[in-house]
Amino acid sequence: MPDLKLKTAIGNYGHARALKDGTLHPRDIELEHIEVEPIISAFRRMVRTLEFQVSEMAITTYLCARDHGKPFTAIPVFVLRNFAHSGMTYNVRSGIQQPKDLEGKRMGVRAYTVTSGAWARGILASEYGVDLSKITWVIFDEEHVLEYKAPSNVTKAAPGKNMADMLASGELDAAIGAGEVKSDDVKPLITDTATAEADWFRRTGIWPINHTLVIQNSVLSEHPWVAESLFVGFRQAKELYFKQTEKDGADPRLARLQQLVGPDPYPYGVETNRPTLEAIIKFAYDQHVLSQAPKVEDIFVPGAMSF
Repeated sequence: MPDLKLKTAIGNYGHARALKDGTLHPRDIELEHIEVEPIISAFRRMVRTLEFQVSEMAITTYLCARDHGKPFTAIPVFVLRNFAHSGMTYNVRSGIQQPKDLEGKRMGVRAYTVTSGAWARGILASEYGVDLSKITWVIFDEEHVLEYKAPSNVTKAAPGKNMADMLASGELDAAIGAGEVKSDDVKPLITDTATAEADWFRRTGIWPINHTLVIQNSVLSEHPWVAESLFVGFRQAKELYFKQTEKDGADPRLARLQQLVGPDPYPYGVETNRPTLEAIIKFAYDQHVLSQAPKVEDIFVPGAMSF
């Protein structure tokens, strides 16, 4: 029987390379890779038009899409992870001296449901006691899920406005994910982020998930075995990458992460990621990204607990 062909959008990560270059093949599946740069562009295309049968997707985009009944389901493969502490910056002329001072201020973020924003807001609320409802969130892009309605304290920047420029000029007091800002007035909101991130991980066990993998429900309905086959394929590709980099040391970030979070800094599966998954669901619900908070088990394909 010929392999099932699946149109797929996945970013270019070392730990997925063996699947993209054909070194490995998931059992009974042929992946037709569609290159999308940047990969976040694939999320909107998947949510709105189901362009792919298998797609990488930001975790909060997925949770929000699921909340609105979009016909795809995740498997517990998490291809991108990042701590969110270092992405927050502020303008020193704003009068902000500590995170709590963000209350009453204007803070930029690309879109309200963006995953890095959800993680950063969760950190502000849970670690620094910030009342997120007292901040005006200024967004610059459409949400991937068009049906989503943001809270009343979310406003859209004027057309043509740029987050970095607004932060530098003082039109924004602070921002999440502004990127490089050419201004001496813009500083990190959290000083010594490396120490803060390491401390947070050691205390909570939370290692933020940015992107997961989703499969169209029509595929899962007709071929339920696909979920486990893909999971195993991604796990094998990751293990192969770890072995290769152990020999040649070609990935310094991987080595740094292994020192901080353990020998497998990209853990797949549900149970090993439960604290992180519970945290992002809670953060998304508390921030009104979700209308209800699902159980961790319910956001993945049936049988995922045994993968």
